[in-house]
Parts: sequence; C-alpha cells; structure tokens
Amino acid sequence: MTSTLTDRPATTPRGGGKSRRRIAAPPLVLFVLIIGLYAAFGSARPAMFDEKLVVFPMLRELTIYTVVGLAQMCALSIGHMNLAVGRMAAFGAMTSGLCYELLGLPLWAGLVAGIVAGGAIGAFTGWLIAKTGVNSFVVTLAMDFFLLGIVSLVYTGLTTGAAFTAKPAGMAELRAYSFADLCVGEVCGTAAIPQMIVFALVPMAVVGYVYSRTRIGRELLMVGANAKAAELSGVPTKRRVIAAHGMSGALAALAGFLLAVSTGSFKATIGADFMLPSFLGPVLGGTLLAGGAVSVLGTMLGTALTLVIRRGLNLMEVGLEDLNIYIGVVLLAALSADRIRAVIAERKAGRPR
Repeated sequence: MTSTLTDRPATTPRGGGKSRRRIAAPPLVLFVLIIGLYAAFGSARPAMFDEKLVVFPMLRELTIYTVVGLAQMCALSIGHMNLAVGRMAAFGAMTSGLCYELLGLPLWAGLVAGIVAGGAIGAFTGWLIAKTGVNSFVVTLAMDFFLLGIVSLVYTGLTTGAAFTAKPAGMAELRAYSFADLCVGEVCGTAAIPQMIVFALVPMAVVGYVYSRTRIGRELLMVGANAKAAELSGVPTKRRVIAAHGMSGALAALAGFLLAVSTGSFKATIGADFMLPSFLGPVLGGTLLAGGAVSVLGTMLGTALTLVIRRGLNLMEVGLEDLNIYIGVVLLAALSADRIRAVIAERKAGRPR
C-alpha cells in the first residue's frame, strides 16, 4: 500500500512512475531484513521464538505502534509533522476513560468517543496551522503542551491515582485473547497472534484506500509535493491540511485507547513514549518527510523492524544506554534513507524521457 505523487505530464509512460514508486517503497527489503534479524536473534536467544512471552506481546506492541505510525504518516503526507501525537493519544484515551468511569458506557462507545475527540483536536490543530500559516512544528509543539496541561488537570481533578480504574466488559478479553480463542468447530487460530491486531489491520486498509483510491488522498499528496502548485490547481489546501491533521488525531486517539487496553487502565502518562516510534515506522517504511509519498504497509514493516531490534537486544541483555544508542543509529539511518530516496527521485524526475 504505497501511494506517491509524481509531477509528470499526462503523456509520460507509466514506467517512470513505477521507478519512483520503487524508490519510495522498500517493503520487500524491510521484510527480508526483519526475518533475517528475527532469525539471528532467535538463534542467539531461543526465547525470541516463545509465543506467549515474546511473540504475542511484541505483536500487541506492533498493533499499537503501527497505528501511531499511521497517525504521524497522515501529517507527513502533506509535509507536516505532528509533535502532539502522544498528547492526542492521551486526550483520546482520557475521553474514553471518562466515558467508562462517569457514564458507564460500553467498550465500543467509549472507543468511538475517544476517536472523535482525537479527530476533533487534530482537526482544530490543522485549522490553526491553515489559518495562521505558522509552521506545523511550532503549532503541534504548542498543542502538545496545551494537551499536557488539560490531561493532567482532568486526571488530578477526577481521580486519586491519576488513572481511571473502570474496566468495561470486553476490555480484559481484548487485551489477552489471541486467535487461538476463536474456534470454528475443531479448528482454532494461533496463540501467537493477538485479536487486537485487527485494530491495526482495519486502519491500514482504510488509510491505504484513502491515499490510493480517493480524490482526497491524491489531493493530500499533491499538497505534500507542492502546496503552492496544488492551490493553483484548485485543490482546497487549507481543508486538506485540516483533514490530514484530523486523521492524525483520530488515529493517535485509537493508539491511546489500545495502549490503555494493553496496560489495563487509562492513565495520564499514555502516549508519553509515542514521539520517536511515530517517526521511525513511516520513515523507515518509505514515507517522505517532505511529503508527497506515503507507504501504509511500509509503516507497519518499519515499526516491526524497530520492535524486533528492541526486543532482540533486550533478550541479549543490552543495557538501556546502549539500547538507546542503537535506536538512535536506526533513526539516523532512516533519516538518511529518506533523504537519499528524495534526491534520487528528484534526479529521475528531472531526466528527459
């Protein structure tokens, strides 16, 4: 699920677009790298293959951080960044927690309320950017601090331990159940894959469809490739900025809900560690920081790569300081790869055909 935008004449053969697409989407390379690293770590530490202790929790983390990566990817698609992605996750989770704690709503209703709240605060952030013309870095950073204060005030005023303790029916099952618990007759699924992973696959399908099959998706990529040219072409750029940040906020809220379900409570600290993973997955997966190209599948694979590295190094008993160094190296490699892909794409686009 890779979507790109190339500024080419209508008569240009499709081959040029395919070469650009290969540059911006390395899913096969990432997949091979993930399998190779996983096998290497597993041969050194057989516990890496343990379904209950390693595989199941890692896939649950993959679900959460893939959604976080998609949230950042939506902002990156228009050449923006969302530095408030973690606080939007906390805001959405807080809204869901309020629905359970104060209103006693069922699990699905609180989830919907949280996603709507995250989408609203994301759309408001996009409106501020479009209205004022201030760089997204500044506006989302300011929104991060604003939401930090709001979330802290709500938890301090309504709870005693900075957490909502209400657990609606189905929350524990969503956290712990795997596809082994889904049986049709005598045929059951695997115990290694959590049912929660559906909450990553559905957003991936929806976001992939939006960017590859809809006019809005194409216009979002046009804004990312060249906002001024998109505006001159009749694209409502301000509305597309609001839409991209609204999608980012809604997905961040979903990630916050999933993290709350995974930990068993809705806390003020939800989303505090989302910033780095939100960039690693998309950038490693082929999404351009400058905008104009996204990769939904690549986002999941890039996230999986970082999780395999982190979990493998943990099993190898690598210290926290060294682990941070390795993750920093991965991020540097991701940023370098992003720049290399952009330069190659620019050079190919400039060649006469």
